[in-house]
Amino acid sequence: MTAVAVAPPIVGKELSNPPTDGITNLRFSNHSDHLLVSSWDKTVRLYDASANVLLGEFKHGGPVLDCCFHDESSGFSASGDATVRRLVFNYGKEDVLGKHEAHVRCVEYSYTTGQLISGSWDKTIKCWDPRGASGQERTLVGTYAQPERVYSMSLVGHRLVVATAGRHVNVYDLRNMSQPEQRRESSLKYQTRCVRCYPNGTGYALSSVEGRVAMEFFDLSEAGQSKKYAFKCHRKSEAGRDIVYPVNAISFHPIYGTFATGGCDGIVNVWDGNNKKRLYQYAKYPTSISALSFNRDGRLLAVAASYTYEEGNKPHEPDSIFVRSVNEVEVKPKPKVYANPPA
Repeated sequence: MTAVAVAPPIVGKELSNPPTDGITNLRFSNHSDHLLVSSWDKTVRLYDASANVLLGEFKHGGPVLDCCFHDESSGFSASGDATVRRLVFNYGKEDVLGKHEAHVRCVEYSYTTGQLISGSWDKTIKCWDPRGASGQERTLVGTYAQPERVYSMSLVGHRLVVATAGRHVNVYDLRNMSQPEQRRESSLKYQTRCVRCYPNGTGYALSSVEGRVAMEFFDLSEAGQSKKYAFKCHRKSEAGRDIVYPVNAISFHPIYGTFATGGCDGIVNVWDGNNKKRLYQYAKYPTSISALSFNRDGRLLAVAASYTYEEGNKPHEPDSIFVRSVNEVEVKPKPKVYANPPA
């Protein structure tokens, strides 16, 4: 992919009261500019990103590795203490939906089916019905074995994509979880960091520790698979050698279907996947980008600048959350320009 433009050095508005250790994820609500944030400091925080106000906070017994919204005032968390929790911020209440046998790495709530899906390093995913009373036996819908530890998950419609260690990718239909709809292997050679489904439901993007992103499609026909490709990103040349950075985060724009990537180089890029072009590169952030999220109308982008220990335990910048306004020119695909326009 080729670069088109570089943004001026404006990183966005920095939120007050950020987490104090390792931001693992952040997500905008589908209904407002509320932002849910999980971190290694054992907390889940809820912010009003537009007003720059911390609305609430829950403390867990272990690092919180993921979070997602349920509705405007409640969400779910995945914890290193092996619990899956429901958090109700306006009442200050939480309960444990259930447990895994090891760290819970991912949580996703399906608005289509009303289920919560959790993925763990115990090599399982579990589906929960959060509408029932608390307690594992009353809320657990099913447990499904995975080939390896779950690293990342993503939902679109009825489809769930699960990326695990060992470069495995399982694609499920939430209406029939008895076995994967597709069993795949990542087309990237190195460990998966993030998977995110296309908003139009046709496929998913997968990133790796080796500075690459793969664009994949669910359609298994020859024509469908001919569209897939991978590209290099988040790398630089220095003294005649390539320095490669893990790609930690992917977030799709809800209107245009373009997407942002964030890497351990502290850079956020915006890509037009259909036309195979980089649309924008934002000014470098203070440290690694650990998570990204566009808000519901794509006018805001939340960026977690949080050191991910890719270079070991060393002095680093404190964790920060930046919320930047997004201009249309940064995310809207540009029309193709023909050397000889068709008649």
